[in-house]
Amino acid sequence: MRLQFVKASTSDALTLNGISKRAFDSDVQVGAPSAGGPPGYMSVPYHTKMARSNHLYKLTDGGLIVGGAILFLDKDKLNIGRIFVSPEHFRKGYGIYMMQEIEAMFSDVKEFTLDTPIWNVRTHAFYSKLGYTEARRDNEFIYYSKKHE
Repeated sequence: MRLQFVKASTSDALTLNGISKRAFDSDVQVGAPSAGGPPGYMSVPYHTKMARSNHLYKLTDGGLIVGGAILFLDKDKLNIGRIFVSPEHFRKGYGIYMMQEIEAMFSDVKEFTLDTPIWNVRTHAFYSKLGYTEARRDNEFIYYSKKHE
């Protein structure tokens, strides 16, 4: 694998939008009440805006875009707004690679935060395996945190 995790450009927005839509819609297989995802998950203008504001990242394998992330840096905290991998590339280590790259790229960050729907057993196991701990929960989401000393 020749993996690269880098900032995406506006020209990547269409491809990343398609991957995002397929990835989040596939959650119906792991407990989602219906196909869907976070706000803007299937909106090209949203992904273009995220690219323009330097929040959109892409994961490529040999030049092929296989996944993406939307990240929000706020002083010494980084919120991982979402990560997504194309369903045909699930369970190949891309998600773990992206999370490790995010933590390495933002090594000066003191805390990484993210949230995921309560029903999504796949992501709970994934984030726990990576050392994220539950900070709190409400009726819809579990909020995770990972401190970085």
